[in-house]
Amino acid sequence: MKNIFFYSQSIFKDIALLVLRAGAGLMMATHGWAKLSDFSANLQTFPDLIGLGSAVSLQLVIFAEFFCALFLAIGFLTRLSLIPLIITMCVAAFIAHGGDPFSVQEMSLLYLTVFVSLFLLGPGKWSVDGQIKKKKSY
Repeated sequence: MKNIFFYSQSIFKDIALLVLRAGAGLMMATHGWAKLSDFSANLQTFPDLIGLGSAVSLQLVIFAEFFCALFLAIGFLTRLSLIPLIITMCVAAFIAHGGDPFSVQEMSLLYLTVFVSLFLLGPGKWSVDGQIKKKKSY
C-alpha cells in the first residue's frame, strides 16, 4: 500500500500527462467542433476581440480549439500546439470575459492553467512526440 501512495517512478508521471493531455485536448476539441460545424451562423455573431475581423478571429479560434486540441490529445507537436490554445484562453478569460464575474471566467482560466502546465511539463513518454524522441535517441 505504501508503494502505491509514495511511489514516484516516472510511469505515474507519464500516465498523468497522458490523461491530462488527452482529456483537456478532447474536451477542448468539442468546443472547436461546435464552432466549426456551425461556422456560417457563428460568423454572423462572433465578436472581433483582437481587431482582425470576426471571420479571422473565428478561424483562429477554430484552428486552436479544434485542430491544435486534437494535436494536443495525441501529443503531436505538443508545445507548438499549446501556444495557440494558451493565447485563445488568455483572450477568452481576459478580453472576452474580462468584465464578467469569476464564475464566467473560470472555465477558460482552468483550461489556461492546464495548458500552461502541459507546456512546462511536455507531452510525456506516451505521446507521438515521445515516440519520435525515443526513435531519435538510438
